Amino acid sequence: MAAELVEAKNMVMSFRVSDLQMLLGFVGRSKSGLKHELVTRALQLVQFDCSPELFKKIKELYETRYAKKSVEPSPQVPRPLDPLALHSMPRTPLSGPTVDYPVMYGKYLNGLGRLPTKALKPEVRLVKLPFFNMLDELLKPTELVPQSTEKLQESPCIFALTPRQVEMIRNSRELQPGVKAVQVVLRICYSDTSCPQEDQYPPNIAVKVNHSYCSVPGYYPSNKPGVEPKRPCRPINLTHLMYLSSATNRITVTWGNYGKSYSVALYLVRQLTSSDLLQRLKTIGVKHPELCKALVKEKLRLDPDSEIATTGVRVSLICPLVKMRLSVPCRAESCAHLQCFDAVFYLQMNEKKPTWMCPVCDKPAAYDQLIIDGLLSKILSECEDADEIEFLAEGSWRPIRAEKEPSCSPQGPILVLGTSDANGLPPASSTPGVGGSVGSSLGGAGSGAGAAGGPENGRPGADVVDLTLDSSSSSEDDDEDDEDDEDDDEGPRPKRRCPFQKGLVPAC
Repeated sequence: MAAELVEAKNMVMSFRVSDLQMLLGFVGRSKSGLKHELVTRALQLVQFDCSPELFKKIKELYETRYAKKSVEPSPQVPRPLDPLALHSMPRTPLSGPTVDYPVMYGKYLNGLGRLPTKALKPEVRLVKLPFFNMLDELLKPTELVPQSTEKLQESPCIFALTPRQVEMIRNSRELQPGVKAVQVVLRICYSDTSCPQEDQYPPNIAVKVNHSYCSVPGYYPSNKPGVEPKRPCRPINLTHLMYLSSATNRITVTWGNYGKSYSVALYLVRQLTSSDLLQRLKTIGVKHPELCKALVKEKLRLDPDSEIATTGVRVSLICPLVKMRLSVPCRAESCAHLQCFDAVFYLQMNEKKPTWMCPVCDKPAAYDQLIIDGLLSKILSECEDADEIEFLAEGSWRPIRAEKEPSCSPQGPILVLGTSDANGLPPASSTPGVGGSVGSSLGGAGSGAGAAGGPENGRPGADVVDLTLDSSSSSEDDDEDDEDDEDDDEGPRPKRRCPFQKGLVPAC
């Protein structure tokens, strides 16, 4: 039964529009639409509602078509044959319906995107994704054509994997539990042929693989008021829901028809990690230090039209992404700055949320444009005690280290060497020793206290209490304080001037 089913599908794939219309009319199905729509309906009919009568009708139409073709006279005009054209010429069966049909493994059987060979319509192309290495193309980009006027449409697709492709999937390593590195992914984009298209989901998208729905990335919540949430449009992994055998897989894409045209494609890919891309970048993306040095000289070359001469340019050794010291200095060749960012963190961030924007100048920095600065890598290994360097005009460099600010605190305790006289100056002493000065200060404590108690030049002196004096001296001081209190009754006490303005030296 499986052989008959494959044979019937191959016959349907070779039908013309008139044959397809006759077959669909035979079972009471709609005969309107383009050829790829008719092929889709016929294949669905064969896959799910194939009966002996239907198989007999398909065989009858196939025999009738090739019977007409065999009686047509062949052209007698000799033409030189192109050796390259021999491989693309269609093979005519020699014995009618008993021809050996090729097995349609690895090709889409629904004919969803199959157009007549004479139509030279440009094909839709999708952008190359750094984290996905394409192995095989299972379904070319095919436009989603609405079948009715309803807003919600369904587009089915039927295909099978080859034994080699199944083996590749089963033997591939696991990126995480249940996720293989070799995957069958579905990509959707706008039907625009002017340039390679990025992945873009249609509204109300839902993907059903065989009998189960596949999860589709949801929306990112927006923290800004009035800004709609965005959905990360990425390839959809279908591998875990597929039949990893020779059986055909049915994929149904449900989408909202709101005026825009979309195309879908199926690929067999190998998913890479940020570590894989980093290793590849270190292998093929390192720029020689001499080339980087020439770029520095070019940046610092004197412009004759400029009135300001640039003698140097500063470059930070701190990554602007994570504020840590650079380990693999990297930048895009399209960037005009010398500042680098860390390739390790840049690839990890784009693995989670692919934006591929330079963190220094906010311009596109695709993976294919990234280079590792060999000169800055050498500087990082030689200069470990600085976070910034300066490139000079001749291509050399010098580290810029932060200068330590001097401390304003005193280095030791302060000793008072003497009291001030009436003019606020310390008394002169013929004894250079510190002990003599201290002794004279203690010996003249009574007179010093008296001088300090009265106003000097309109300014009051500071009260000095000497704990080495006896009780009699304390009583004298109390009497002097009483006199000062009496003076306070007469009027406001004038401000006193501190007698110890000079004569302070550090004890050490």
